[in-house]
Amino acid sequence: MNIPYWREIYTTSINQADVCVLGIPFDGAASVGKGAALAPDVIRNCTKVLPPVNSAGTRFPEVRVYDEGDVEFSLDWGKFFEQVEHEALKLMESGKFCIFIGGDHSVTIPLAKAYAQYNAGRKIGFIHFDSHPDLCNEYEDSLWSHACPLKRVVDEQIAPRDLAQIGIRSYESEELDFYQAHPELLLIKAQDIFKNGYQEAIEQIIAHFKGYDAIYLTLDIDVLDPAYAPGTGTPEAGGLSSRELMELINQLMDRLPITAMDLVEISPSLDTVNQITSWAGAKIIYEVLAKFAL
Repeated sequence: MNIPYWREIYTTSINQADVCVLGIPFDGAASVGKGAALAPDVIRNCTKVLPPVNSAGTRFPEVRVYDEGDVEFSLDWGKFFEQVEHEALKLMESGKFCIFIGGDHSVTIPLAKAYAQYNAGRKIGFIHFDSHPDLCNEYEDSLWSHACPLKRVVDEQIAPRDLAQIGIRSYESEELDFYQAHPELLLIKAQDIFKNGYQEAIEQIIAHFKGYDAIYLTLDIDVLDPAYAPGTGTPEAGGLSSRELMELINQLMDRLPITAMDLVEISPSLDTVNQITSWAGAKIIYEVLAKFAL
């Protein structure tokens, strides 16, 4: 039986859509385990099975998802990032909520450029879920490494005050220096959530972004403990549970002007036990989709 991606909530009309999806199948910036380029289609394949219901039992059969497909891959890294920026901006200009499925975390660099361009003149912020700060200026001789995207964002689109990082538990020395130099950045370590609970983290994030017009959410799946998400290139012990992450996403979506997000660093080729990391990613997306239920 030929079941389409997104099942009954799929639409071919962007005008009818509540949410737009774009795949970015690129892992050329990954420094350890690769395979994230495969994630967009594997996650889409999960949606063939998932009914339009979230984990709380909220049904959303009326929500419509428009899937633009994938950005065409190019061996020219600069050209590819320009194309990502162009196609992302085009989707944002539809006025719909946008979900971008990577790919390694370097794809956030062109996505952030598009988001800042679309929201020119508005006060924007970035919420970053990850085990790593990704604040290296350069890594493995590249400014576009997946260890650098948030440094590019604070260099080019926002100030450090406009950034919140959640779930962090692994650091390069220069990243610790960056935190010392910029205490205005909101840092919530995985250890903080373990000690104080996810609700405390939520309240801190809400307070931090009071008065912002638009917020971009970038979600590296390795914010989850490897017990919940083994299929990622740089797993780090001591992370969040799937339930904690879903609660965080749910409340932040309800209480902040989040208008676009990316989901990155899922590596199906490393996800050897029943693709549980891809399934976790799909479930997170469905939590977001439920926010558009009537």
